[in-house]
Amino acid sequence: MKKSTIIFFTVLGILCNAQNFKTKRGIVSLDGIHVAKITNKSSTYTFLDLNETPMYTIEFVDKSIVDSVRDTYIKLNRVYNRDKTIDLDYISPSVFSGEEKSAVYTSIKGLKVIDNKGINIKSLDEIFKNVPKRKLDTKTKEAYTTRSKIDKLNIEVNKVGEILSNGVPVGYFTNLPVSFGSEDTITDKTFIDIEVYDAKSKYIGKYITTTKQIKTAGGKVFTIYREMSGRASLLKFPTYKSIAERIAIMDPNFIKIQEKVIVGPVLKSDGEK
Repeated sequence: MKKSTIIFFTVLGILCNAQNFKTKRGIVSLDGIHVAKITNKSSTYTFLDLNETPMYTIEFVDKSIVDSVRDTYIKLNRVYNRDKTIDLDYISPSVFSGEEKSAVYTSIKGLKVIDNKGINIKSLDEIFKNVPKRKLDTKTKEAYTTRSKIDKLNIEVNKVGEILSNGVPVGYFTNLPVSFGSEDTITDKTFIDIEVYDAKSKYIGKYITTTKQIKTAGGKVFTIYREMSGRASLLKFPTYKSIAERIAIMDPNFIKIQEKVIVGPVLKSDGEK
């Protein structure tokens, strides 16, 4: 009985101390008091004080990192000091909340830059001095690691199907369609697999158009397309570039990261001119 009473009053205390916010016609209210104003253009939300002076912006970013993994976060920027923009996690009052409500909720509950006195400039500046670390899950971290490796390879596919890494030819595609374009997506389902060879004509792997799978010479298999719901659907029709990138990750021996070599002066032996 005592335990139930303690839980009851604990919950009651939380409810009593909870701040209720509302956004209506561009005005942010906290516990019934007008504290700020908000406007938006696309996915960028500008927060203003009650005198309509812009203070900071929150921009929602939703981007693909690699394959099905996406990262959704916000970019925070001070209007009065745009020297620095920081990436942060955001919070929402519910899974059904839109961007505007999430921006306001994050400002109040997460960043604590809006309180019952309005926009707290001191708290806002403190965030930029001590930038909070983002809390990425393991899957997202691994995706960023893969993306970093891919970016270092700087892979391109030219108009004849040749694969280049940092401008150096490293391989090529075969069994290309007559209408091939290096930026084209592969939409045709054919029984002839699109194959990849390295610069020395060694077979590296293939893309199976009927199953949307990449298979390396070593037997590794990766499925490019799987039906998923929401914004996290995998790439349905890959480009030739994305196939080359994925094979490079699956087979690290295919493309080596080019390291810059600094060549010093050549020392001549006695008697050499």
